[in-house]
Amino acid sequence: MQFQLSGQQIEVTPALRDHATAKLDRLTRLDDKLKSLAIVLSVDKLQHRADGTLGVIGATLHAEATEADMYASLDVLFDKLVAQLRKYREKVADKHQREAREERQYG
Repeated sequence: MQFQLSGQQIEVTPALRDHATAKLDRLTRLDDKLKSLAIVLSVDKLQHRADGTLGVIGATLHAEATEADMYASLDVLFDKLVAQLRKYREKVADKHQREAREERQYG
């Protein structure tokens, strides 16, 4: 999986990069077929913002979080991405189960 962490008007420190890669394990545990993750960090006055775009097979998931602390915004961003990925995976799994069930019933 490709992982890109960049900053607008902020320098991406090694501590921020380590924090983001540690949170990345939560996503890879849910689905090992992720294509890419791009995170853009920015600061507007006192608001620290994190935008994330997750590329999965068949869809692109996007989330953003704005908090008073950059680490907190990264945590909220990953929470949102995990929730979206779970919902997407359940939708795909339900669709395949329904197709298999209908095929068994109707031959």
